[in-house]
Amino acid sequence: QLQVVESGGGLVQPGGSLRLSCVGPGYTLDYHAIGWFRQAPGKEREGVSCISSGTGNIIHAESVKGRFTISRDNAKNTVFLQMNSLKPEDTGIYFCAALKFGKCFYLTEDAVDVWGKGTQVTVSP
Repeated sequence: QLQVVESGGGLVQPGGSLRLSCVGPGYTLDYHAIGWFRQAPGKEREGVSCISSGTGNIIHAESVKGRFTISRDNAKNTVFLQMNSLKPEDTGIYFCAALKFGKCFYLTEDAVDVWGKGTQVTVSP
């Protein structure tokens, strides 16, 4: 059964970096497009970045373009979200999600097949 597990969250100062990882224990993540979502306190969950299966397309939310990079390492069955130049408004719980499709057609909650439990990212002085 497909499941995804996130790690790598933590506390970082503004301008700092974090790398989140998403693994799929016992399942090949490359069968799916993988998305990252986040939920800030008091706000709805929003899509951040997505990477298609194989060497397909990548999409990023406008708010993270130029700062976040999503990538896959299929040998490690892992998807990474490298977050640079972090801002306090990047604070939230970050969720990895396996999408229903192999391509990143869109990044909304109804595209998600399986959710991870989330990892907390806090950007604060």
